[in-house]
Amino acid sequence: MIVSVLITFLVVILILYLINMLPLDGRAKQIARVVVIILGVISLLRYIAY
Repeated sequence: MIVSVLITFLVVILILYLINMLPLDGRAKQIARVVVIILGVISLLRYIAY
């Protein structure tokens, strides 16, 4: 379980880094960051629930 949580955390950080590298305007980056963080939190909660 701990390994799954760490992998999920690392994937979220990697995706956030890649979003930062994209040539998008600030508003689109902000929306993408919020979506990734929400999905990451939902995924982590699913691991904690089991």
